[in-house]
Amino acid sequence: MFEAVEAVVAEHAELERLLADPQLHADPRRARLLGQRYAQVAAIVRTYRDWLRTGGDLAAAAELGGEDAGFAAEAAGLELRRTELAERLRQLLVPRDPTDSKDAILEVKAGEGGEESALFAGDLFRMYLRFAERRGWRTEVIDATESDLGGYKSATLAVKAKRTPELGEAPYALLKYEGGVHRVQRVPVTESQGRIHTSAAGVLVMPEADPVDVAISDNDLRIDVFRSSGPGGQSVNTTDSAVRVTHLPSGIVVSCQNQKSQLQNKEQALRILRSRLLAAAEEAAHAQEADVRRSQVRTVDRSERIRTYNFAENRISDHRIGFKAYNLDAVLDGALDEVVEACVAADLADRLGAVEAGGRS
Repeated sequence: MFEAVEAVVAEHAELERLLADPQLHADPRRARLLGQRYAQVAAIVRTYRDWLRTGGDLAAAAELGGEDAGFAAEAAGLELRRTELAERLRQLLVPRDPTDSKDAILEVKAGEGGEESALFAGDLFRMYLRFAERRGWRTEVIDATESDLGGYKSATLAVKAKRTPELGEAPYALLKYEGGVHRVQRVPVTESQGRIHTSAAGVLVMPEADPVDVAISDNDLRIDVFRSSGPGGQSVNTTDSAVRVTHLPSGIVVSCQNQKSQLQNKEQALRILRSRLLAAAEEAAHAQEADVRRSQVRTVDRSERIRTYNFAENRISDHRIGFKAYNLDAVLDGALDEVVEACVAADLADRLGAVEAGGRS
């Protein structure tokens, strides 16, 4: 079952040797990549060693259990623990998305529902900010366009781990399940008759790309500048500092206006563009697989919802996995762990099933 572990153990030892070399840190990118890989294999090696150690303890307890009931009880507990470790190791050995170790860029956009949709987009944006804070991640608002009532027509957030995360714990590995259409059912602040309305907002999650991950030629870009504007079209900037970047080969357009200078807005726009291009490349590479990103919806259509937030019942429902909970107020305050963990578990079960089916064929 664990034939692949020995190769991982050897890789772990080699990575330790490389990371101890002072000359490595003259190349920050390579040092970071090796550090990320080390964090991934360390979880596997640690679990494997625990499994081996528990097996030795189990054999000793079982040998003494015939003479001492205490050892017999200990053997039963160790056997259960070893089974749990074997399952954990099996999960860790499942092939993963290579971008799972990356930070994330998350975009929230208002959709159907007018001003109410923009207010809901603002609720989602704050939910992700609080979730990131609970996880100890750093956040940076890259760009945001507010609506008249204080919501967001669109907002883009960068989410970064403060240290090298372990396998499956990086921002993109967890936030990627948020991509898609989110639907809300509640009485809008603009509703005078107390009727419940349905509106939607879209979320797109991308792995943050390093400049070396995606090469962009200046000849492939068209740069336009314009004047920033705030809610209702009111000017918030007296200079033409907002930047629109069009990537001609793909047709992807990114606009940024939150920074104070054209240069800063251009840098942020290129940052988003690199991540979109990386996400597109990854999606194309996995077009034949049951990849989570394929369910992320680029248009905010209520019919393609992944999740519903029902305020009257304080209920949140994820339609992809059948998850349902009645703590919507806590979730919107950032307590998103239970929802995300359910998505991770469902995805892992699918991947395990695919691996096992491949092994039987």
